[in-house]
Amino acid sequence: MSNNDYNAFTIAFYNIENLFDIENDPLTNDDDFLPTSRKRWTPKRYQNKLLKLGTVISKIGEENTETAPVLIGLAEVENSKVVSDLVRSKNLINEGYSYVHYDSSDERGVDVALLYKSDVFKVENSETFSVYLQTELGYQDYTRDILLVQGKLNGETINVIVSHWSSRREGVKETEYKRLAAANVVNSIINKLNTEEKDAKIIVMGDFNDNPNCNSILLMEKESNLYNPFKTVWSRDKGSLNHNFQWNLFDQILFSTNFLDTNNSNLDFHSADVFNSKFLTQYHGKYKGQPFRTYVGKKYKGGYSDHFPVYIQLKTS
Repeated sequence: MSNNDYNAFTIAFYNIENLFDIENDPLTNDDDFLPTSRKRWTPKRYQNKLLKLGTVISKIGEENTETAPVLIGLAEVENSKVVSDLVRSKNLINEGYSYVHYDSSDERGVDVALLYKSDVFKVENSETFSVYLQTELGYQDYTRDILLVQGKLNGETINVIVSHWSSRREGVKETEYKRLAAANVVNSIINKLNTEEKDAKIIVMGDFNDNPNCNSILLMEKESNLYNPFKTVWSRDKGSLNHNFQWNLFDQILFSTNFLDTNNSNLDFHSADVFNSKFLTQYHGKYKGQPFRTYVGKKYKGGYSDHFPVYIQLKTS
């Protein structure tokens, strides 16, 4: 419980590592996540994952606030059913979450979503924006859509952009153009928001598959005049995922600089961090301290996710 003399809202983002249901969707490549697949994605494993994720979400930022996050962006959800199962799971049902989710054309069938406490955040509008990418042969390369949710928090209109950008699987440099394309879509959304409302309050969260010092993130910061508190959170010993024993901070939350204006706002930026409590980590062995994953390749480990959540806290006046 908090001993602090301020009230704060926690706003979080969490890549939850392939939250798939156990049904076959003939339209997407979900065949790894079926009871009959090599991964043996059974009802029991699915329920275990829902319980584990619920535990994490309910605890993010708890050192400064009395409640679970008011907003949580999620990456790697298969469909509305899994998001609904998550908010109704045992460890989250009493938190009163609603959600916004749209299916996208992503080849793997994973999307982003936003959970929100409907008693605190009032949704006024939501829509998605696609990132148009082409393969070398000129075909469209389908990726996750970018989600925009607009609503009122503490009497102020907040615009929340949730995204999960293209991975680095084919190489960092080879795939950079995809993440720059996504950054440009975010910039155009923000440009539109700023023309509709002077001094719009904007939060951009996601798994960007790029670190705070990468061109795609710097492009958003510069073009859209965003502040990135995760620049100073990332270090040799801290990140949201670990690859080859190096910490990356692909998961970040940026926001418009008016959250830093303490005189004219009911919501002021207070802090940013990675939620990396010990229970989320591997306890032993050479991967000690890294995220405790659900799977490593095809091997079931029964953990939470291969990413840690990240969060910011906003003081309310």
